Amino acid sequence: MTNHWIDYRHSDVFLVIGANPAENHPMAMKWIAHAKENRGAKLIVVDPRYTKTAAAADIYCPIRPGTNVAFINGIINYVLQNDLYHHEYVVNYTNASYLVDPAFKLEEGIFSSNSTWQYQREGDQIKKDPTLQDPNCVFQILKRHMARYDIETVCRITGAPEDAYREVCRTFASTGKPDKAGNVIYAMGITQFTCGSQNVRALAILQLLLGNIGIAGGGINAQRGECNVQGSTDMAMLFHLLPGYLNAPSADKHPTLKDYLEKETPKAGYWSNRPKFLISLLKAWYGDKAVPENDFAYDYLPKLDGQNHSHMVLFEHMLQGKIKGFFAWGQNPVVGGPNAALERKALEQLDWLVVVDLFETETAAFWKAPGVNPEAIKTEVFLLPAAASYEKEGSVTNSGRWIQWRYQAIHPPGDAKSDLWIVDRLFKALRQVYEAGGVYPDPILHLNWNYDKAGQEEPDVEKVALEINGYSTSDGSPLTNFTQLAQDGSTACGCWIYSGYWFVESGEPDPALRVPATKRRGQVDNGGMGLYPKWSFAWPLNRRIVYNRCSCDPNGRPWDPARVVVAWDGQKWIRNDVPDFVWSRPDTKEEVPPQESAHTPFIMLQEGQALLFSQAMKDGPVPEHYEPIESPVSNFVSRQQSNPLALKLQSELGKVAAVSSPEFPYIATTHRLVEHYQSGAITRNSPYLCEIMPEMFVEISPSLAQKLGVHNGDPVVVTTARGEITAKACVTPIMQPLTIGGKVYEIIGLPWHWGYSGLAPGSSANDLTPCVGDPNSSIPEYKAFLCNVRKA
Repeated sequence: MTNHWIDYRHSDVFLVIGANPAENHPMAMKWIAHAKENRGAKLIVVDPRYTKTAAAADIYCPIRPGTNVAFINGIINYVLQNDLYHHEYVVNYTNASYLVDPAFKLEEGIFSSNSTWQYQREGDQIKKDPTLQDPNCVFQILKRHMARYDIETVCRITGAPEDAYREVCRTFASTGKPDKAGNVIYAMGITQFTCGSQNVRALAILQLLLGNIGIAGGGINAQRGECNVQGSTDMAMLFHLLPGYLNAPSADKHPTLKDYLEKETPKAGYWSNRPKFLISLLKAWYGDKAVPENDFAYDYLPKLDGQNHSHMVLFEHMLQGKIKGFFAWGQNPVVGGPNAALERKALEQLDWLVVVDLFETETAAFWKAPGVNPEAIKTEVFLLPAAASYEKEGSVTNSGRWIQWRYQAIHPPGDAKSDLWIVDRLFKALRQVYEAGGVYPDPILHLNWNYDKAGQEEPDVEKVALEINGYSTSDGSPLTNFTQLAQDGSTACGCWIYSGYWFVESGEPDPALRVPATKRRGQVDNGGMGLYPKWSFAWPLNRRIVYNRCSCDPNGRPWDPARVVVAWDGQKWIRNDVPDFVWSRPDTKEEVPPQESAHTPFIMLQEGQALLFSQAMKDGPVPEHYEPIESPVSNFVSRQQSNPLALKLQSELGKVAAVSSPEFPYIATTHRLVEHYQSGAITRNSPYLCEIMPEMFVEISPSLAQKLGVHNGDPVVVTTARGEITAKACVTPIMQPLTIGGKVYEIIGLPWHWGYSGLAPGSSANDLTPCVGDPNSSIPEYKAFLCNVRKA
């Protein structure tokens, strides 16, 4: 999230698309309700289902699953055609004026080579047209591209009723005025598509055009799937990253530290400090063994081999027998993964499987699945009982980037242990084995690993926290923040963006707040803006609203004087939040006048300005509508049916239906329920919750029920190209058919919380979902696929 939960109270219009906060993010819904009651804020909800959030909406607009790019591009087109964009913001804070190679083009859904996505230059300088009239400037390219997404075309693609869609466009476009704030809220209903990354890009472009990034009540606000998903990505749970979103080194591109730093360090923008971040990370991991003479132990880091190692590809490799062992640590892919039935089969090819979880999940018990013969399975399974979040101590990072410390409430039952205890014992056992020799023991033997706490079996989580925060290697004192990081080995830091969360303000007058920042619970609110800077710590630098230089004009005057985040009063900066720009000179502490930061408000980017046109995306510099891989219709805007760079598997795991398949005439999407959580591993072991929501069901419209001769509660069979499941029919007006290209199509909804283990077993919706993914993120397309439904 660019903003945070409490900041929602400053929003004038909410666009909730691909999210259902009333059921899945109640804290978000609390502050949405606050804005509606106290500001008269308008709530727009865009969803295939009439959700509980939709029931509270001022405007509800249904959408066909998988057509978000077309829907959002249409709003962008409405903004551009009606001159509703925030002109001064766009000219000064985005790359709208940059001139692009004249050879760039889009033909029938295929972009020209990415060599044509480059800016025109004179020497090192990017050529620009501040009038935004040059046909090769980003603004004109964007305007031409979006002109194809008129309201009639968008509604033909998406199934949105024209009157409702027009009202969505009109209402959200009204936030382009300087004294208005529009807030985009999204979740998995935006990301889980083969165009998921471009869905988010389209939302970002919309918000930039309206001037809604960096302001109170604005932003692009991703509602993460659980409270510490943000923390897990920050700490590099994805295969291609190191902590703090540093790119993992590649064997062919970065054989040496010198290669990595030269190729990964830009000349401008805050990422120019990448050498400090990486070398401090190496010092944290390898301590005294990381010295300049050995490139700070850079050779110890594993290197990427150029192959995709994301979830779907890993399971394909398991299925093919290429992977021998697997740790399923706090995850349940046998329920949560796409084409889950084949993921279960993939586990049968392993030599060993270790599951770390609270209960015996479907993944731990894959050999007990219906129809499986345990005697035919070679996989040796180890189940390590883990502690729940309230049975251990440590920090969690919420969607708003607030890192909050949680204390242990009770001890875990029986033999259950914390994740820290388990990984600590595992590493020590591995180290002991490597002490006897090995192919390459140094990266294990030289790892800086000492988290013991005298007299206790549990490792010291505060030592881990200090390492993540960063410290001086000379005396071990915690760093104030990442501005103190160095590339000479004098600092160590496990995650540069978290630096400062374990620092204690010694001059703090309140003794209760003289604790590591993540443990603070102060309720001082600067400017009455709901920022609460002394409640926990928000990365980066305890900043609550990122890109906040954009909350004022180039001269430092706030766009909206009633919602000041930062502002220049003529002599100094008013700082209700931590400025996201250089506001004072490090040597003299003299405050920097606003003109010096006016054209570089996006400090992480080399350009210093936001990107309406992005060269980093694999599948195009501007968002283009492609149909989901499984679609009932042909693409109405080009001859390119689906994303040409979508991740597709060649094995049986990647089986999909044909376009407009008569065998699968209905559209399916998956969703969550308030009564269950994720794969149900916890909630389906809770008797109370199992009584409230006891079994798997399929949401179908009254019109489809009538067609099938099905009544509420009847068992139905849902089939896709991957397989079939049986569940009870929930006949409900929550689901309604949509008219696509003049033809009516039915849509069904499938909650994905069930599996064959626990107190309330049921069919898994993900037995039906396809193994295809986004080319940028590799996230599977869970939210749009074809199916059939029949009465059981």
